[in-house]
Amino acid sequence: MKHVITYILPALMISASCSSTPDYDATGIFEATTVTLSAETSGKILNLGVAEGDTVRAGQTVAVVDTAILSLQLLQLESQKLSAETSAPDISAQAASLRSQIAHQKHECERFRRLLADGATTQKQYDDATATLTALQGQLDALLSTLGKNRSSISDNATAIQLQKEQIAEQIARSTVSSPIDATVIVKYAEPGEFAMPGRQLVKLADLNHIYLRSYFTASQLASIKIGQKVTVIADFGGDEQYEYPGTITWIAEESEFTPKSIQTRDSRANLVYAVKVAVKNDGRLKLGQYGEVRL
Repeated sequence: MKHVITYILPALMISASCSSTPDYDATGIFEATTVTLSAETSGKILNLGVAEGDTVRAGQTVAVVDTAILSLQLLQLESQKLSAETSAPDISAQAASLRSQIAHQKHECERFRRLLADGATTQKQYDDATATLTALQGQLDALLSTLGKNRSSISDNATAIQLQKEQIAEQIARSTVSSPIDATVIVKYAEPGEFAMPGRQLVKLADLNHIYLRSYFTASQLASIKIGQKVTVIADFGGDEQYEYPGTITWIAEESEFTPKSIQTRDSRANLVYAVKVAVKNDGRLKLGQYGEVRL
């Protein structure tokens, strides 16, 4: 009997050793790309018509912040701009009288020039007519300069008001918060009727159709993996219920980190590991925070 026991014990030890070898190469937690939508303007939340678990499409309105005050400011600026534009001087009308006088005086100067050539008038009369024409032309130039400056100032003021209008219009547009991606609402931070301020979080979205397993590999395993590599991802649903999914390595960390407490490694002695993202298409069963394994 002693001889039998001697041979059986090593066999049991070998069997135990083989069964203790993990059938995975790395483990991790399922995560997803998340987007937190925040208010960009101040005001009461008029509408936040989504609930946790709802699916939203890219461009879909998620929340609306009150824009009554901004709308009134926009109307006020429109009135100011219209008033500024109507106060601009009519340069042509105000200069018409002087231009008419100048045209008449030019005829007078030409008449005196002919009379002077015929000896029918004096040089002084011709010089006086010419001086009058020069004075009228100077008045016109001064008037046009003054009116031009006034008009330019009014135009600049109207332009500034227009820019203020565009700023208000942009704030009104930003009062409507839309989803940038197709996603699922996973957290709702506010409710209709509450007051929103720029930066206040409203909802948190996650793309649950395309999730990834953030797994951790030891330094000795890095030579066996590369970006684009196809691997097998095993999702653990508790007990003996597990499902396999095809996965693709999409990212490998450049720096190592200490092994997270919740992560198991193939080499239990490894203190430093490298994070790796493995993309997986969700069939609806995978949940964020769920445990998973990777097999190369």
